Amino acid sequence: MHIRPPHSLPINQPSHKCVHLQDSLQCSSHRMGLVLLLTSTLLSSWRAVDAQSTFTIRDVTLSIEPGTDVPRDTNVTVRCQAVVSSSGQEALSRQYTIFKDTVPVYSKTSSSSEDLLYLLPEARASNTGKYRCQIIIKDKKMESKTEKLTVTGLSTPVLHLNKVVVHEGEELIARCTAPGETGSIIFYFYEDSKEIHEERVNSNQTEVKLRFKSVGVRNIHCAYTVLIMPESFTSKESNATTISVIEFPVTPFLEISPTHKAYEGDILHISCSIMNFQYGSQTINLYLSQGTQLLSSGDNKTKVNHSMVVLAKDSGEFECRIEMGNVVKVATKTISVIELFSAPIITMSPAEVFQREPMTLTCKSESFASEKLSREELTYTLDPPESPLIQRDTEVFSGKALLYDFNYTCIAQAKGIVKHSNTLTVRPKISVSTPNISVIEKPILGRPFRILCQSDTGSLPINYTLLRDHYRLSTVSVKKPFEKAHFTVTITHTDDINKYTCEAKNSQREGQRSRGLNAAVVVPLSRPTLTVVPALSEISEGDDLYMICGIQGTPPVTFKWYRHGNKQPLLTTTSNNNNTNYRISKVTKDHSGTYYCEAFNYANNVVRSELATVEVHLAMWKKVLIGGSCLLVVSGLTIVCLLYFFRFKRGKREAAAELSVKPSSPKSDDSLTVNLTHDKEVYNAATVRADRAVVSVWSERPPEAANDEETSMVSNEPDVEYTEVVHQPAADSTRVPSRKGTDTVYSELQNNPHGAAAHHDYGSVEYAELNGEQHEINHCGPEVNDYQDLPVPVD
Repeated sequence: MHIRPPHSLPINQPSHKCVHLQDSLQCSSHRMGLVLLLTSTLLSSWRAVDAQSTFTIRDVTLSIEPGTDVPRDTNVTVRCQAVVSSSGQEALSRQYTIFKDTVPVYSKTSSSSEDLLYLLPEARASNTGKYRCQIIIKDKKMESKTEKLTVTGLSTPVLHLNKVVVHEGEELIARCTAPGETGSIIFYFYEDSKEIHEERVNSNQTEVKLRFKSVGVRNIHCAYTVLIMPESFTSKESNATTISVIEFPVTPFLEISPTHKAYEGDILHISCSIMNFQYGSQTINLYLSQGTQLLSSGDNKTKVNHSMVVLAKDSGEFECRIEMGNVVKVATKTISVIELFSAPIITMSPAEVFQREPMTLTCKSESFASEKLSREELTYTLDPPESPLIQRDTEVFSGKALLYDFNYTCIAQAKGIVKHSNTLTVRPKISVSTPNISVIEKPILGRPFRILCQSDTGSLPINYTLLRDHYRLSTVSVKKPFEKAHFTVTITHTDDINKYTCEAKNSQREGQRSRGLNAAVVVPLSRPTLTVVPALSEISEGDDLYMICGIQGTPPVTFKWYRHGNKQPLLTTTSNNNNTNYRISKVTKDHSGTYYCEAFNYANNVVRSELATVEVHLAMWKKVLIGGSCLLVVSGLTIVCLLYFFRFKRGKREAAAELSVKPSSPKSDDSLTVNLTHDKEVYNAATVRADRAVVSVWSERPPEAANDEETSMVSNEPDVEYTEVVHQPAADSTRVPSRKGTDTVYSELQNNPHGAAAHHDYGSVEYAELNGEQHEINHCGPEVNDYQDLPVPVD
């Protein structure tokens, strides 16, 4: 393909060679443009081709014209319409398929977009069904919905017979036709109203062969059914045709001699022959029979004979039968044979016999023909001949029963007729042995249990009776080898078990009795008692704790110990004793808690003890240590309190005697501080501010006034006390003149009625120590900011 560049891109083609560098670059650019243009053109062409093949099947519909329910002979059209969308003009190959009841019935491939038509001219019932259409385009497929076509109406069948007059057994050909019908058809042929033949074919006609065995006139007609699964359509009845069946010209003849009474032992002569027979090409078969036993036969013969000595069992019907092709003719006669004597009957006496006990067999015919036979002519024997019984009379045989079973048969004979009795099997019974009495499962006190009574030997049936203290309780009859005699009882005391006995009996004689029942009785457990050692109030740390679980009942017993709140047992053990224990070595406080035990034995009743609360106390040495420590602490506190008490008393007595005043030489504007101190007890004093100087006045009250009640005991009258004032040299001699000696100053302290000093503008009162040593006031007690009214100091 040669592709020219668009005219919008003119290219100045240089010479075949690019001489200069600039020309070389222009040449490369030109070649690159050609490559890009070619690639773009090819890509656009590929897209165009691909766009032409893009399509989708939008819908497929199937319709039936002129309708879905049409009568027979209607021209029906099944139309399949497909809606396909495509992007190009290319014609798409469409593959159509029409289905009838899931089976494809028509296919066509077309490139046209026109509808596909499937024609059903002159529709028949066989065209009834469900239709659908399928279209396939390349790898896409779509199907329409199903439409059901129903064609109603069938044609009337036509019957044709090859002849209307036939002999009995002669073959007749009948043909039934369903005009215009198709599909699977079943044809029915009827004789009058009774169906005589059925034929299924895939065509609209069939032929069958019919035969009639009896003489007469018959009406024949047919009908058919068209099968359209799962439905079927049945036609009307065809025309009826009348045929005549005439007799075949041959007759069987049966003759029996003698024709009057026949007795057992008489000879019977029988003949079977053909009458009115004209020989032809057909083969004739002649048969003489009695019941299912064929006595005589012959081919192409006119007569067959048979002779026999008859017995009573030979009474019945004799048959003479002629078969010629499909024609069968029969002649019958019934003969009755009088029994000369009846079959003997053998009986035994007694009805039950035990080993080695006497027994008698009687053999006798109940009836005989006295006009033909006397009783003396009738003889009896036993079979087998080696029978141990001896014939005592014509009909009686006696002897002793054997140790094993034996079969006897009686044979009666007279005038050559031998008859046998039924076989009698004599089974000598075995006397029952002394029964054994036992328990099937362990007896549990107060609960039902079963007792087994069984003999080792003895013929069945055996009657077993359970007795208690020789009183009969119940009886069980064992009739089969594998049956057992079980008795269910309940006892309330352990010694009741020995009161039961068993009796076995299989004859009229006295039964055999067992010994008393001997078995261990399981006593259910009582409620266990849980004993704790040592006692609950004496359990201390480090002790070995024993929890003893005791019960009353039959061992072995399984014991379990639990701690309350835990599902898993602490210990499980089985013991043959009625008590056992669980030991905890060196208990601690962690072992404190609630415990209980459970127990059960074969009776399987789980019993539980009451709860026992274990509290582990402190060890003795810990108690002694704690007690000693407490005593020491109490003793120490007692001593401290005593010392404190004595010192407190002593300080109060010495307080008044050691009062002293230690003034300094203050300036006229300074205040004087006086402290009263005895040991560590502090007494309040007042410091008075005067116009010229500060004078400290100490007041001492009686010792008894310094107790806890001094506040409430204060008098309403002002107290007048005497105070000794000691003047000490001033630190600054230039400001305060030195003064020695002791001056006695009378001062009056007035207290208010509530125990607090009245406040005046005299000055402030502070604390002072008696020993003359200055300390901070807040070391001894709270600071007092109250002011008291003091009298003017006296020089």
